[in-house]
Amino acid sequence: MSFATNDSATRQTQGDAMTPEDVVASGQVASDAVANYALMLADDSLMLAQRLGWWISRGPEMEEDIALGNIGLDLLGHARFFYSYAGTAWGKTEDDLAYFRTEEEFRSAAITEQENGDFAQTIARHLIVSYYLIGLYSKLESSADQMLASIAAKAVKELEYHVDHANQWVLRLGDGTEESHRRMQDGLNYMWPYVNEIFEDLPLHTELAAQGIAVLPSELRADFDTRVEAVIEAATLKVPAVPQAVSGHRTGRFSEYRGFILAEMQSLARQHPGATW
Repeated sequence: MSFATNDSATRQTQGDAMTPEDVVASGQVASDAVANYALMLADDSLMLAQRLGWWISRGPEMEEDIALGNIGLDLLGHARFFYSYAGTAWGKTEDDLAYFRTEEEFRSAAITEQENGDFAQTIARHLIVSYYLIGLYSKLESSADQMLASIAAKAVKELEYHVDHANQWVLRLGDGTEESHRRMQDGLNYMWPYVNEIFEDLPLHTELAAQGIAVLPSELRADFDTRVEAVIEAATLKVPAVPQAVSGHRTGRFSEYRGFILAEMQSLARQHPGATW
């Protein structure tokens, strides 16, 4: 995950010039609660990046190999920023947190870990998570924690493209052929049971929201429903009426896939600890 290091102390710590190395060089140290919150955000992005990387060389067209790869890289970048900030609380690096935690220590939402399935199923997850994240980071830009606000501001610019990309594919598949319509609806039906969990207020959210640091996920739900339902309806699809999955409260308690994702992702780092690119 990490790249060659250099002198980052002289770089800007705001906007597009900001790098994960700048987070550490800034000298701002996260509290334990803020670090755990940043870790949660990072885990979501890392799992999604890992899932999307699978599509490189497998997309329905060459341009999509590039597009999904770039979206995955954006998400990996978001994860690096949040891991770097979380690590300041515990004296750990981004690689320590990504590669050397156990399955039970990750706090990713179940939807980020779900199988890619066919292309439409991946696009369904892409739609749901992109709207969730842009709503979250748009609010997080006003966080009382300056570092979280800076990371969110950078991420929002990239998520605007993610949302547009998801919109275009849902419309194209939903309002396309009979087969593409069926697959897109099936993809939404598969992913929809995991929607409620991402809008669940955990004690950590409540604690930090009271300090103006975090965003209560529940406060994002109404806008999410309005915007996502509009896209689904425009694509001649239906908002799924399916039961919600039992929430593991981000512990991975009911996750079928987290261990397999981490085994693949962490194997090289664990075999060669300390190795760099």
